[in-house]
Amino acid sequence: MKSDIEIAQSKTMKPIFEIADKLGLDRNDVELYGNYKAKIDYDMLERTKDKKDGKLILVTPITPTPAGEGKTTTSVGLGDSLSRIGKNTMIALREPSLGPVFGVKGGAAGGGYAQVVPMEDINLHFTGDMHAVGAANNLLAAMIDNHIYHGNELDIDTRKITWKRCVDMNDRQLRFIVDGLNGKSNGTPREDGYDITVASEIMAILCLSRDLEDLKNKIKKIVVGYTRSNKPVFAADLHAEGAMAALLKDALKPNLVQTLEHTPAFVHGGPFANIAHGCNSIMATRMALKVADYVVTEAGFGADLGAEKFLDIKCRVAELKPSAVVIVATVRALKHHGGVDKKELAEENLEALEKGIPNLLKHIENITVKFGLPAVVAINRFPTDTEKELKYVEEKCKELGVNVALSEVWAKGSEGGEELAREVVRLAESDNSKFKFMYNDEMSIKGKIETVVKEIYGGDGVDFDPAASKTIRSLEKDGFRNLPICMAKTQYSLSDDPTKTGWPKGFRVTVRNARVSAGAGFIVVLTGDIMTMPGLPKVPSAEIIDVDKHGKISGLF
Repeated sequence: MKSDIEIAQSKTMKPIFEIADKLGLDRNDVELYGNYKAKIDYDMLERTKDKKDGKLILVTPITPTPAGEGKTTTSVGLGDSLSRIGKNTMIALREPSLGPVFGVKGGAAGGGYAQVVPMEDINLHFTGDMHAVGAANNLLAAMIDNHIYHGNELDIDTRKITWKRCVDMNDRQLRFIVDGLNGKSNGTPREDGYDITVASEIMAILCLSRDLEDLKNKIKKIVVGYTRSNKPVFAADLHAEGAMAALLKDALKPNLVQTLEHTPAFVHGGPFANIAHGCNSIMATRMALKVADYVVTEAGFGADLGAEKFLDIKCRVAELKPSAVVIVATVRALKHHGGVDKKELAEENLEALEKGIPNLLKHIENITVKFGLPAVVAINRFPTDTEKELKYVEEKCKELGVNVALSEVWAKGSEGGEELAREVVRLAESDNSKFKFMYNDEMSIKGKIETVVKEIYGGDGVDFDPAASKTIRSLEKDGFRNLPICMAKTQYSLSDDPTKTGWPKGFRVTVRNARVSAGAGFIVVLTGDIMTMPGLPKVPSAEIIDVDKHGKISGLF
């Protein structure tokens, strides 16, 4: 059986101008990055502002397991399948981070016969957006320390600098560092640290900006630290917004690529969903809605993380409303939630399925009841799934009023997703969306956190560490009470304990701390043992990735 990269390399791509023409884009809108990638100028939105938006379809999975769920594969396959049944469709995805590419996951551009291409470029440097985000982030860090070195006119307390440097790599060695050592000429010694680029506030700002002016205004609002009298210091105080925006001006333009079946796709922006807000850019989504009748997008990790943030943060900021939601699951993953070891998932086990399916049912409840959106469950089918197992899942979902569609896009491409595509069209056209946010802006920060924990996670309540309570009081005093919250939580459980699979009961979530991302416009809430800089596993994917003398890459999944 061919690997994902072998399948991708065996297919012939169309010149990117042909894909742009398919969308009705003006040639002046398209900036080429080689033959198969392009950026789309943001002025295109002004030209199409009076055009009616298409229908937005959100794809989100159950709680991730080592068995795999196939969210991105399903998103790509659904886009191809909608095109196959005659719908003018576009896909809008996030860019992969180099950290996971070289870490645990390998490539992240879909899989099998449902991929976006060129997958090697998308997974590696692509059009340089990640590097631009890192450069802008680190420019601000350099300007903070430079200001302190040259007299510290703003009276910044070096013990209260909240802005970290970043690098798009899993490097635990950089989580906590001391810099500015070896004498006065080398800066002021202080504790510092790195986040992974996709968890940086700059990435969130890039993805939540409506245009270049909005980007610059958001950068101005970044809180970089506090003075000795405990007043917030903003990026605007350092006059950093102009230079930072100059570094990001091209990164703000969405990247146009294609699927293996030549469906147009934007791949743009890449915030993590367990430690950031987990959605592609507003720019890409808004552009896609202007040029397509159906836009398929995704939110990272389970619906408790990516979808919650997509709906409570991105939709709030961009004034979006999905027409339908696809919840991706596999029989294998549900059995894993029921306690089955990964090595035994190929065997029929209805008892384990019964124990594990509450995880899926909770995600269905969150989408349909808590957020008021119509949904379909896509079962990403594996050859080892039995008819009894598939029937059981279907019956349980129908008890909640949700249909199930089998998806075989990994093996069959668009042909394997026709059933899912037709159900998505039925839901979207029925216009039964009663979308509502999980909390209102006026609610206290603690109130918002408790609402998400109780309503979305199914927890009994929240325990706040003293440091967290103190920080939250300060944030409200400084005028940040009305911002939405971005929960930094493990992706492996509905709780904050990664060992509690399925739908755990009787748990409480511990909030260790909180910090404001005032530029991005949300409060980051740190729970459990979540880290903003991941580490590499014992055997990272980097050990199998290679390139031959002709420049052909292998090992990317």
